[in-house]
Amino acid sequence: MNYRIIEGSENMDLAAIMRLLKMTYWADKRSLEQVSKSVANSSCYGVYLDDEKKLIGFARVISDYATTYYLCDVIIDTEYQHKGFGSALVSYIEALPVYEGLRGILITRDAHSLYKKYGYQVLNGRAMVKGLNC
Repeated sequence: MNYRIIEGSENMDLAAIMRLLKMTYWADKRSLEQVSKSVANSSCYGVYLDDEKKLIGFARVISDYATTYYLCDVIIDTEYQHKGFGSALVSYIEALPVYEGLRGILITRDAHSLYKKYGYQVLNGRAMVKGLNC
């Protein structure tokens, strides 16, 4: 499957983002207005299948770009999970120079093994933090 990581909410269809977030336990009740406002105020990244012309993955990052970033709303379409797309998306984000050396935070109850590959540690069974000494 030919895919690429895309950046910027302006390069993604809001309806496609909504479709992905509806697949989650944490964002399935968000309104279109909430999602629109959240993507407008975040750095957004997506996994796009060129052959199918379809957004199959999404993630947002909220940051002050000086000390901390919050990785959130990481989702891969259930039809495409466990095929490496989540790793590709997180790897892309984690490799961006803009987040280098910053404390990374995310809150999730699943996929801990994925995030541990990038240096995140589990706190209290759910929150994960990277770079505690920042």
